[in-house]
Amino acid sequence: MKGNDKMNKTELFKYIDSQRDNMVSTLSQLISYPSYQCEPYDGAPFGKAVRDCLTHALGVCRDFGFITKDFYGYAGTASFTDDEPELGILAHLDVVPEGTGWTSNPYTARISDGKLFGRGAIDDKGPAVAVMYAMKAIKDMGIPLKKNVRLILGTNEENGSADLEYYFTKENPPKYTFTPDGNYPVINIEKGMIRGYFKAEAKPTVSEYPDSSERTVAELHGGATINAVPESAYAVVTGIDESEVVKCAEELGLLDMFTVKSIGRCLRIDVKGVSAHASTPESGKNAVTALIAVLAKLKMDDDCHKKISSLAELFPYGETNGKSLGINLNDKESGELTCVLSVTDYEAGSFDLKCDIRFPASFKVEDVLPKLTESMNKAGFELYNNMASQAHCVSADSPFVQKLLSVYEEMTGEKGECIAIGGGTYVHEIEGGVAFGAEFIGEDNHMHSADEFIDIDKLVLNAKMFALAILRVCGE
Repeated sequence: MKGNDKMNKTELFKYIDSQRDNMVSTLSQLISYPSYQCEPYDGAPFGKAVRDCLTHALGVCRDFGFITKDFYGYAGTASFTDDEPELGILAHLDVVPEGTGWTSNPYTARISDGKLFGRGAIDDKGPAVAVMYAMKAIKDMGIPLKKNVRLILGTNEENGSADLEYYFTKENPPKYTFTPDGNYPVINIEKGMIRGYFKAEAKPTVSEYPDSSERTVAELHGGATINAVPESAYAVVTGIDESEVVKCAEELGLLDMFTVKSIGRCLRIDVKGVSAHASTPESGKNAVTALIAVLAKLKMDDDCHKKISSLAELFPYGETNGKSLGINLNDKESGELTCVLSVTDYEAGSFDLKCDIRFPASFKVEDVLPKLTESMNKAGFELYNNMASQAHCVSADSPFVQKLLSVYEEMTGEKGECIAIGGGTYVHEIEGGVAFGAEFIGEDNHMHSADEFIDIDKLVLNAKMFALAILRVCGE
């Protein structure tokens, strides 16, 4: 801003305040699209609802006077000019499925107690709307920019970011990029990730299951998602008395997580844990490792039990830093490695395991994966697939990051400091990209859960912060 900066900013924020009802209306319209990934078709690579939501959002941006472009349904853009953008703001319109537990229709926006409820309200349709109206305010007020700004609307963040892979075959990355798909103040470090898939064969001793009296594990299942602490698990055992299971669980201090019931001559052992994101496993209770710990204590003498006992040693219940696997790394910038045995299936003599590891930013995949594989091989488990990405780091001292932190400090009155996370944001593969908003420290907007919401005051505040960030980076 030139001239009287304070007056210009005051008028800018007044204008954004005047758009509050319009922001709520636009967000409500976008929420009405159940834009989770479905069957693709021509021009709709992630399904009809995702395609329709993108088309609607680009229509809003065109009505605001921006230059829009549609990248065959993978992504869309809205820009001030045709020039190459100095700043890219990356938001996404796809969502996770609604799940269960909602108190109202997840695709009909509901306003209650100053909050707007609906799937995508905070992740990431609400923040996308805040960016739209931040750009609209700058344009409508005629505030000049030295460099172009581009809003990039993606459609596949929740399922692998194939949208960006396609988009960046058509366009160059902007010089600077932030995504409002994380937390304030600024996320500048994201740990590296390894997802390991292991298998093993264990010669079964049960020939007449479910009527056998052999002491063995016939089935073991737990977890559904590789990037989450499993909240439930169960096993079917034969030849074991209920009192033995209860005693072992009690000795380990885990009895409150267990229920046991007879099924003919078998026992079914169920475990109830507490789910958590794989990047913060210390906040959950791993039902799989609790079950494995108890099974390992039961007296059996077959190949299946030996492998379960080995898993209990490699993934002790309550351990989340990979120490027993020999991969407990840490650094000052991003903290400890985290490790979760997240999915386990055993049946008919075959094991299939999945684990999720987030490693500190000063290390590489090559520092972790060989050690993980070696430890698992010694226990009889073979790596058959893995997905890995290196850590993402941007200097906290970069002028771009410092400008974003200055906006946070000015708007909140709090000290702006960079933070490191174990999860990955939408800019993980974009050089120099950081996350700036949209959640504030200490907020719980029920992201990915029932009754997801955004506080409407915070929606408006986000628009003001994004507008000020645009002006700090690209304004005159």
